[in-house]
Amino acid sequence: MTNKERYIEWVGQQEYVPVMMSPWWMDAVCAGKEWDVLLAEDEEGQIVGAMPYLLRKRAWFKYIIMPQQTQTGGIWVTAEITADKWKTAEVCRQIKEQLDGMGLAYYYQQYLPGSLCVDAMHGLGFKTHERITYRVNDLSSLDAVIDSFSKNKKRQLQKALSLRAERGMNPEDFYRFHVRCLRARNREISYSREFLLVLERKARRLGQCEIVTISNADGQPYAAAFVVWDAHNMYYLIPCFDPAFKESGASALLVLECMKLAREKHVNFDFEGSMDRGTAKHYKQFGSTPVKYYSVEKYYKPIFRLAVWFQKIRELSMH
Repeated sequence: MTNKERYIEWVGQQEYVPVMMSPWWMDAVCAGKEWDVLLAEDEEGQIVGAMPYLLRKRAWFKYIIMPQQTQTGGIWVTAEITADKWKTAEVCRQIKEQLDGMGLAYYYQQYLPGSLCVDAMHGLGFKTHERITYRVNDLSSLDAVIDSFSKNKKRQLQKALSLRAERGMNPEDFYRFHVRCLRARNREISYSREFLLVLERKARRLGQCEIVTISNADGQPYAAAFVVWDAHNMYYLIPCFDPAFKESGASALLVLECMKLAREKHVNFDFEGSMDRGTAKHYKQFGSTPVKYYSVEKYYKPIFRLAVWFQKIRELSMH
């Protein structure tokens, strides 16, 4: 049995595994690329921790990075040892030894909020960097949620009273709408049509995604968002807004409607992280709370850092 096969079987036995670490998610976001899993075992050979990863290759370099549209990953441990830092450290030690033997040039993953593996990996020689996402954890009262919005967002909701919210937009239409929204701002989309269709199909089959749309009375979309969820959190994965209607209040109504969906699913609402100040300011106005999570990285081959630097310089020179 391969590690991936064992992982798929193991995930099926767990009460909870984050959506972005699920085998079906990795299949979708790594389509056409190579993903696998490192496993940690107890003395009886039972899996107690796992690290799904995307392996990339460029020239003579092999490296691990986050798949696209994937906020968090890293090492996940069984519920029995989640709060035990010593057992967690042993899991991380096993994973670290396997990483060391892969001949990597570079390793980078973003770990889930609250993961004890961050400190353990730091102690094993990996660098960690703080990141922030924004969450609304209590959606039990929509009145209380709206009351926590800033005055600006409340004004935007008033402007949006004539607009309507719908669910179930065709993913092809969503993709075309997103492309149009970005081109209106002289920007290009970062993912392919095929990527979205595969991800949406797999998530829809499991009942773990939705496309929420805000439109006018004639059905013209002003804003839309592709959201995914698991048993704990809903992620505001891909939002898009037509800049021609930025004064309509559609963006504020879109967030509220996605929060309503999260409330129906009895999960928290996660804005899916942002280190951009402008975006962070926007998310804070919805009464969200900043939540820390960490990236974990290591340069196994210093020359890879130089290669990345040259690539960035090349990309900048082309703009």
